Amino acid sequence: MRPTARHVDLGGKRLLIFIVAYNAETTIEKVLSRIPASLHCDGVEVLIIDDSSKDGTFAEGLRYQQRNSDFKTTVLRTPENQGYGGNQKLGYRYAIDNGFDFVALVHGDGQYAPERLPGLLEPLLRNETDMVMGSRMIDKRAARKGGMPLYKWIGNQILTAFQNWMLGTRLSEFHSGYRLYSTNALVQVPFEKNTNDFHFDTEIIIQFVLKRLCIAELPIPTYYGEEICHVNGMKYAWNVFRSTIKARLCRLHLFYDSKFDVQQVEETYDLKLGFSSSHTAAIAAAKPGRRILDVGCGQGRVAAELTKKGCQVTGMDRHIPSPNNAPGDVSFIRWDLDRSEFPVNVSQFDQIFLLDIIEHLKDPAHFMDELRFAAACSRPEIVLTTANIGFFATRLMLLLGQFNYGKKGILDVTHTRLFTFRSIRELLKQSGYKILEVRGIPAPFPVALGKNFIARALVRLNSALIRLSKGLFSYQIFVRAEAMPTVNNLLHETVAGSDALKAEILGHAA
Repeated sequence: MRPTARHVDLGGKRLLIFIVAYNAETTIEKVLSRIPASLHCDGVEVLIIDDSSKDGTFAEGLRYQQRNSDFKTTVLRTPENQGYGGNQKLGYRYAIDNGFDFVALVHGDGQYAPERLPGLLEPLLRNETDMVMGSRMIDKRAARKGGMPLYKWIGNQILTAFQNWMLGTRLSEFHSGYRLYSTNALVQVPFEKNTNDFHFDTEIIIQFVLKRLCIAELPIPTYYGEEICHVNGMKYAWNVFRSTIKARLCRLHLFYDSKFDVQQVEETYDLKLGFSSSHTAAIAAAKPGRRILDVGCGQGRVAAELTKKGCQVTGMDRHIPSPNNAPGDVSFIRWDLDRSEFPVNVSQFDQIFLLDIIEHLKDPAHFMDELRFAAACSRPEIVLTTANIGFFATRLMLLLGQFNYGKKGILDVTHTRLFTFRSIRELLKQSGYKILEVRGIPAPFPVALGKNFIARALVRLNSALIRLSKGLFSYQIFVRAEAMPTVNNLLHETVAGSDALKAEILGHAA
């Protein structure tokens, strides 16, 4: 008989104690027997998933299930070995599909103390966090006293310090396998895309960090007994390092990995001012007091800057700011830019801005043809910016076999067409535009790194490299061009001008 204990008040919630097991025949029953009696209550269930062990782990789990009725126990065995991460995916999916509110990960080898489950569960029950990690490194000396080998103790701290630096976190440990999750949080991250290997634990933490979910840490005792370690330390460290670097590059929009794609796609963009950028170049190109059509204006942030130069600005986009958020001196027109006609008389504008918009269009050549036709004979100046697919970082990724679209940047998932300096020149020339200026724009390092000395230095370095090779080192392409009359318009202009000139000459002769 177990000693009686006051049951944990789950407040009507349901907890799944999920035990991952591989070759745990000699330890699985001990682990199960150590689950505190306070958790032997309605709403708590145990799931054991034997990952195709080579010993009698599954049979031992079944025998325990038959002998004990303290709580409902389900014992499963994978048809083939899924790996540590793959086993977790099955358990978390089971918890979500069966309506559990929380899932606690416990190892079948006894390395993590089941006795600590009630205390680790408390922050989740109080809705204070989305995930609780049992940390052995809050008191680092206790970890060594608990038998953590020195090389693991040192490696744990080095990897954790590196990961905290790269991800902007302050966790005491990334490498504890003792975790409790809210299933509401689990459904918000694509954990099923993670590795099946041991660094699954790192990747799911990264997903929580990128999703801005809350992670709490509580101290747990360190115990290293006679369990068999299945982890290749060097391989694990390399995989952790690589996953963390990938996540950081994804955050900087220099790389894309779908498992770290946890935020919604942004269709509006912040102003890039205070350094050399597409926005500063475009605003500088605006002629004071002129009439400007800002095509693809978004929330009107550039348009608002143009009004400061005395320009009369009309913004056009399928997404425009609400009346409460719209700049007061800007007129807005809601319009799908992929429609063939224009809702305004284009010929009345002196300049037309196409900032980071042409790459989003389904048919840029057709759009530029229609824009030129709508301009009639007025010859407005076109100020255009677009991403340079020939940027060295993109070329390097191609060299490494990568061509992944991401949240922002050159390979933004909303981009439909990509250009080099040569291809954008050819498109404009063939569509009847006279090129006035073409130059390269450096990468927006201050957006990724903050407006600090390092970011400013990188912008200066990038600008210097652009002078060596625009095609290789330009992050974006800046173009000023003039819309020339179509052949029909030019013919009418030629006929009308000739008639007027003829009348003038004949009049003088008479």
